[in-house]
Amino acid sequence: MLTLFTASDAVTGLVLAGGQARRMGSEDKGLVSLGNRPMLAWVLERFAPQVDEVLISANRNLDRYAQFGPRVVTDEMTGFLGPLAGLAAGLGTSRTPWLVMVPCDSPFLPHDLVMRFLNVAAQYDSPLVCAHDGNRLQPVFSLVHTRLLADLTEYLDAGERKIDRWFDRHQWRPVVFAEHNDIFCNVNSPHDLQQVEARLLAD
Repeated sequence: MLTLFTASDAVTGLVLAGGQARRMGSEDKGLVSLGNRPMLAWVLERFAPQVDEVLISANRNLDRYAQFGPRVVTDEMTGFLGPLAGLAAGLGTSRTPWLVMVPCDSPFLPHDLVMRFLNVAAQYDSPLVCAHDGNRLQPVFSLVHTRLLADLTEYLDAGERKIDRWFDRHQWRPVVFAEHNDIFCNVNSPHDLQQVEARLLAD
């Protein structure tokens, strides 16, 4: 069996901020103010210490995203094709064998997310692991090996977009975070934003 994981492997983090955010009135979610800071700043604060390098996947407001510091990558395929297009761009840019992707609207990201992903990848020698909140998969929180880039490119070139169908092409494993599943709440509407902001200010 091919062993994919070694203890010395470095990991790249990818923050997905390239969507259209239609339910947010097409506002760029990563730049939306949350507690007087851009939402992306909250995510980077928790995510950056867990990885060797952070990339930001964005398709507009590139200059503003560049001000956060990490390298900004754009989808090679145009048309806002979803998280898999951002993942493909990240895998193609990554300088490490592993890449962890998370969305830009996840300010309660677990501090041990990457460690738990890597532990499961090592245990099962799996090229793809995904968060599970105890009720359902959270596919935009995933660890992916760069060897899957060729297959992902083929999948996208065939016009496919659904992330769960692409996962099923591979031997993926879940990582269960049932003890605090509310960490995967996303901000998909102004109402969600108000709720998340109230929770942040209360913590």
